[in-house]
Amino acid sequence: MKKIAETIRATTLIVASAAGLMALLTAVNVRPAAAEEIDSVVASVDGDPITSQDVKTQGAAGSSSAASGGLGIGSAPSNDPDVALKNAIAQRLLEQEAQKFASKVDDDEIDRYIHNLEQQNHITDDQLRAQLRQQNMSYDDFRAKIRKQVEAMTMIDQEVRQKIVIPEDEIEVYYKDHPDEFTTSDEKFKLAQILISVPAGATPQQLDELRSKADDVHKLAVKKNADFASLALKYSDDDSKTKGGELGEFSPGDLNDAVLAAIKNSSDGEISPVVKTRYGFHIVKVEQHLLPGLKRLDLVRSQIREKLMTDQAKMAFDKWIESDLIKQHYVETLQN
Repeated sequence: MKKIAETIRATTLIVASAAGLMALLTAVNVRPAAAEEIDSVVASVDGDPITSQDVKTQGAAGSSSAASGGLGIGSAPSNDPDVALKNAIAQRLLEQEAQKFASKVDDDEIDRYIHNLEQQNHITDDQLRAQLRQQNMSYDDFRAKIRKQVEAMTMIDQEVRQKIVIPEDEIEVYYKDHPDEFTTSDEKFKLAQILISVPAGATPQQLDELRSKADDVHKLAVKKNADFASLALKYSDDDSKTKGGELGEFSPGDLNDAVLAAIKNSSDGEISPVVKTRYGFHIVKVEQHLLPGLKRLDLVRSQIREKLMTDQAKMAFDKWIESDLIKQHYVETLQN
């Protein structure tokens, strides 16, 4: 494959979703803390104090990722002290509310979340722990943060997302109104691979053994629910193994002729037969095969549904905080 290993896209460890909250609590009458109040208490939620330093930090950082449980809702940093204080109160409300869902999250769920996190970022548990040490974070502290994240996700899913219904006709209207989002101008392949490399000057016996190994790995790869990324990490001899075999996007002309012949008629998710090139034996996964023209609705329906769900969830999230959540907690602001 022509310089296929050099096209790997770098990925980084993500220890929490990039999300936050976007809520102006109109029901709360707040005022900014005076400039000289370096760390005075300016508000409280259910008796839990919010200090002027909390507000300053909130304004500089925008909203917290854990606050909305990975909903994809975020507020940008703000220099407006009113906005920062309102967001600080909203975040504290969410943190208080999320505690009610602690009993619904068990250790097995945290383990699964961390495992999925490792799979998505193509790292082992040892690599995760090493990165945490580099960040001066203990694994127990990391698990505690993940637990809060999952509790918040559970809360948002139950209180917001599960109450949203996306009608089929809305999906069809969006598809018809946004054809550019689903149109491909040129044929493209998004690929991942497992490479069983063959050393220069390999003997016929070595070739047979390596071919046999490739066949065995291929059998594992085509099994139902097989995790291709994990197999790449375990078996591939290509540098892309640390990225789950991800290679990137290619035009047909970028590909080795033997590889192209093996995948040219493949659909999304299909895995090629074992392909021999001068580099060795390739097992290629076609993650996406984009053909010129408008994609069929059935191929993008779930993508549209998720976008509409996210858009509506943002509005529903704000409404839930402003109309429901604030009424369930005691919020006090301190006037100058």
